[in-house]
Amino acid sequence: MNKEQSFERTHFVEEVGLMFELVGFPRMSGRIFGWLLISDPPQQSTGELAAGLQASKGSISTMTRLLIQIGLIERVSIPGERRDYFQIKPHAWSQLTKQRIAQITSFRQLAEKGLSLLEDSPPPLQERLQEMRDIHAFWERELPLLDQRWELEQQQIQPDAPA
Repeated sequence: MNKEQSFERTHFVEEVGLMFELVGFPRMSGRIFGWLLISDPPQQSTGELAAGLQASKGSISTMTRLLIQIGLIERVSIPGERRDYFQIKPHAWSQLTKQRIAQITSFRQLAEKGLSLLEDSPPPLQERLQEMRDIHAFWERELPLLDQRWELEQQQIQPDAPA
């Protein structure tokens, strides 16, 4: 890899880190994820992640646990190797979508609880909760349909892929 390619890879990893930070995750978790998206081989040890990202092994350990917890990466072993490796979890994005649908349902239910508390209040006081309920009810209906369309499309592209 030449110097320009190395710079572009480093820049990509930093952009992923900034994107993760933008959505509320630690920047280092995004940097690890970005590294795993473009690494060759796709499985990387804690030491390789620390060296590649110029980060402490402690930071790598903490952030890989977070990424495993949210379902984006997984810990794997390689036959004949004594250490663990990390890789992007297959179908991670689809799994995240399913988790997001569950979160949306929880927000809708919470809004409905709030509305029941305010049922005797003037309509203007209920508007914030109605909007919260309505948008989450919309996404609760629509996201599963989009997810199904995605899975169908993937089945057409990759007939052997698990549904």
